[in-house]
Amino acid sequence: MTELQKMGAAAQKAAAVLRTAGEKKRTALNAAAAALRARQAEILAANEEDLKAAKENGMSEAMLDRLALTPARIEGMAKGVEDVSAQRDPVGRILSGETNPKGLKVEKITVPMGVIGIIYEARPNVTSDAAALCLMAGSAVILRGGKEAFRSNNAIAEVLRDAIESAGLPRDSVQLVQDTSRASSVELMGMTEYLDLLIPRGGAGLIRAVVENAKVPVIETGVGNCHVYVDKDADIEMAANIIFNAKTSRPSVCNAIETILVHKDIAEAALPVISNKLKEKNVELRGDKRTCELLPEAKPATEADWATEYLDYILAVRVVDSLDAAIAHIAQYSTGHSECIITENLRAAERFTAQVDAAAVYVNASTRFTDGGELGLGAEIGISTQKLHARGPMGLNELVSYKFIIRGDGQIR
Repeated sequence: MTELQKMGAAAQKAAAVLRTAGEKKRTALNAAAAALRARQAEILAANEEDLKAAKENGMSEAMLDRLALTPARIEGMAKGVEDVSAQRDPVGRILSGETNPKGLKVEKITVPMGVIGIIYEARPNVTSDAAALCLMAGSAVILRGGKEAFRSNNAIAEVLRDAIESAGLPRDSVQLVQDTSRASSVELMGMTEYLDLLIPRGGAGLIRAVVENAKVPVIETGVGNCHVYVDKDADIEMAANIIFNAKTSRPSVCNAIETILVHKDIAEAALPVISNKLKEKNVELRGDKRTCELLPEAKPATEADWATEYLDYILAVRVVDSLDAAIAHIAQYSTGHSECIITENLRAAERFTAQVDAAAVYVNASTRFTDGGELGLGAEIGISTQKLHARGPMGLNELVSYKFIIRGDGQIR
């Protein structure tokens, strides 16, 4: 057996225990949260090594922000684990129940997935988030993080494994793949004998590679070519503030915007205000011809700019003739993540929300709220941009499957 196959077999054994672990799952998660706080120093030391190597390798500032851990971020990770522990157990819920004409009592109940694999990139907080969610959902998890964050991920995983074991659950409920080469990802994608579900969480290249090559069932998450459309009836000050937040509060995440579309009737008044606000964070603007005429500081956009998820302080800008043109642009370039309209016109807002096909559609609010916690749904493992099984923030309730339990008293067919 390969090392990954051994991990798969160990995960299946752990999953069999987790299936009926009940309240022990909460005990383990609370222990994990306490351990993250208690062992913060060793996690930060490992992260510092990752950051040093990443800087030497020329990683961008936005990606360094994704990689970096601080005491506040570790506290956020610990609170995230506690939040998962405090949620209603998603396993064993009765979704429906009835007695059929033959007298059979038919119940549909939620059950764990089994073993979940997660492939992700340079965000160490995913290690604790994913582990906590999978464990509470009754599944074992095999984590395969990126090489840039390996030391950080490994430190976090060991803290979690120790805590889980101390609570009386299998240590191998959470495992981190030690090989960060492409070969381990490829092998994981083909482990149909061991994995019940594979979730990629990262950039467009990673997600495309998993979706196109995996033999294991996949939930597509994360790529966020998100837009804000500034309607002709928008409040310009509101538009500038929302765009500033949606682009600059954390540009390296999938719910940050990458393109703004501005109605031609408001462009002359709105674009200078928006541009001046964005200058506070030195955002580079790449505009179409009309944008460049109104904003001399904008660089000419190429066709590729409309389809790019920059994950950086770069923003594409296009002036559009109408609401219909904005919707058409979004339909062509959106990744189905989060889209926003800024308008005081109720009919325009209703048309936008009805016609734009995305997991989250906003009216007069930042796309940065596409997050399980921010939407009051609890911690999430990613934002699903597909339509089967789960869409939008994927929390505990999306990490379970279901089965039918049929009770009879001797019926035969």
